[in-house]
Amino acid sequence: MQIIHYLSARKLKIMEKVKVIEIKKSIFEENGREADELRAELKKKGVFLLNLMSSPGSGKTTTLIATINAIKDKIKVAVMEADIDSDVDAIKIKEATGIESIQLHTGGMCHLDAEMTRQGLDNLSEGLDLAILENVGNLVCPAEFDTGAVRNAMILSVPEGHDKPLKYPLMFSICDVVLINKTDVLPYFDFDMDKCREYIAMRNPAAKVFPICARTGEGVDSFANWLLEEVALWKN
Repeated sequence: MQIIHYLSARKLKIMEKVKVIEIKKSIFEENGREADELRAELKKKGVFLLNLMSSPGSGKTTTLIATINAIKDKIKVAVMEADIDSDVDAIKIKEATGIESIQLHTGGMCHLDAEMTRQGLDNLSEGLDLAILENVGNLVCPAEFDTGAVRNAMILSVPEGHDKPLKYPLMFSICDVVLINKTDVLPYFDFDMDKCREYIAMRNPAAKVFPICARTGEGVDSFANWLLEEVALWKN
């Protein structure tokens, strides 16, 4: 199969004649510095920041509720919900878990960066053990920007298909954990768990994979225990 990259000969000639400023590169470099600084500050405070990403509808909020309810009596947790608009998820988290939950509006942007994350953290209470950032729902933009998180996690739901690691390589390559959610509907979808694990390993051999069903709670304890261990390691 032939893959065509659309860049005309005329455009190539023009690029040879003009100075090209890599604005995107400089933005990423600046954000990278800010993210490293934020991580260092969090380390001093003993606060573990988890960045959770996924497509819309994959079950991020439901997964968070199940996870938080499994750990909230052991450590102090707060959540930052990022969306273009609305406060639906922040309210849902607060009502279902009783923990501190704030809403971050991105002003139309499809991701959070380190500075936006810092602004959110500045509005959370002191003395946290774990802060969870539920990033804006998509598999492209959030993967490009380091938020300053200690660990990145993502949710891939069964209805999305087992081939997503092939289609969104960056997202899977930066994530320490992949939660495969909605395992209760496996009989109704053409989802190959073994293939999915294989494709994830192609992108990131070190990534941990937890099949879960956030609705029933199946597998959530395994992820919750991993998270508790990571928080303890970060604080020591």
